[in-house]
Amino acid sequence: MSYLEYNVKTVPTGVRKVLFLNWPLILLLCAVASVGFLMLYSVAGGDPGRWTEPQMMRFGLGLTAMFVIAMVPIWFWRNISALAYLFSLALLLAVEFFGTVGMGAQRWIDLGFMRLQPSEVAKISLVMVLAAYYDWLDPKKVSHPFWVLVPVFLILIPTGLVVIQPDLGTSILLVAGGGIVMFCAGVSWWYFGTVIAAGVGLVSAVFSSRGTEWQLLKDYQFRRIDTFLDPSQDPLGAGYHITQSKIALGSGGFSGRGFMQGTQSRLNFLPEKHTDFIFTTLAEEFGFLGAFSLLVLYALVIFFCVTSAIASKDRYSQLLIYGIAATFFLYFAVNMSMVMGLAPVVGVPLPLVSYGGSAMLVLMAAFGLVQSAHVHRPRGR
Repeated sequence: MSYLEYNVKTVPTGVRKVLFLNWPLILLLCAVASVGFLMLYSVAGGDPGRWTEPQMMRFGLGLTAMFVIAMVPIWFWRNISALAYLFSLALLLAVEFFGTVGMGAQRWIDLGFMRLQPSEVAKISLVMVLAAYYDWLDPKKVSHPFWVLVPVFLILIPTGLVVIQPDLGTSILLVAGGGIVMFCAGVSWWYFGTVIAAGVGLVSAVFSSRGTEWQLLKDYQFRRIDTFLDPSQDPLGAGYHITQSKIALGSGGFSGRGFMQGTQSRLNFLPEKHTDFIFTTLAEEFGFLGAFSLLVLYALVIFFCVTSAIASKDRYSQLLIYGIAATFFLYFAVNMSMVMGLAPVVGVPLPLVSYGGSAMLVLMAAFGLVQSAHVHRPRGR
């Protein structure tokens, strides 16, 4: 037992929990969010009321939620994991009947004070229920075909509901996040090899279906793929987003044009500059140094999550933290790949930086779960 852990036993339980919080992780999250505030101020032309102040309020609410969730014992969250999963499915079903339409997709529920995107909730509830499932399951049965099918169905149900919205980007994150939890739980490599082979077959089927009655993707999704492969085919149409994004990334150089000096964002050449493409604004104004610095912050967030998972002796806590860390990684990896032309444009926000309410609040709640597992892990005698 460390000197600190011995002395905190003399203070009240509530104070002790605060002391046991993963404070480096909290500071990193605040640092990443501050980058977002700075860039939203820039893309709004110096108007803090347009995007910056609402984003700061949401982050403050999310930070409060994180602290509250962290104070609740991890066993409580394990016990309600199935309920959280069912609740997220109910929200996804509600989108089909009561959802609002935006940019050609029906993905949100209008709550009056904000628009909730249930697919964001599904990402975390899926990790929770999979972690609870493998915590309950005998480790010897992890790779048994029957017990592998159960989590596969748990993943496919919300993924199917998200695909029909349609939201290809989120559906990919659901499958990838769920697959990583299964991998961390010890599922045999053979299953993942089979899935990869099936994925190759599915991609072939998708391209073969184009123009037929059984076309598997929407026309706009095929256009995104075409644009990804060759943006110059339609530089003023489907290729406009990625073309302007690459111009912004390249013009930033090593140190950038300077704060609020980015021509692509200031002159509105860059579409969705406050949401999906905010990373390109950062790269244009602060160059390689700014973009790399943000990537380092993200990497440190992952590092502190992984070290917390390793230190935990509870299987549920470990899998939960790994799953949330993987989901966080997929967020920024897909977004950065997307705006750099390394992946098709699928509408995934940059975590804690892009403007938006649902993604930020859900992510902060997820980090609250990480903190709960960290705070309530056994520490000595």
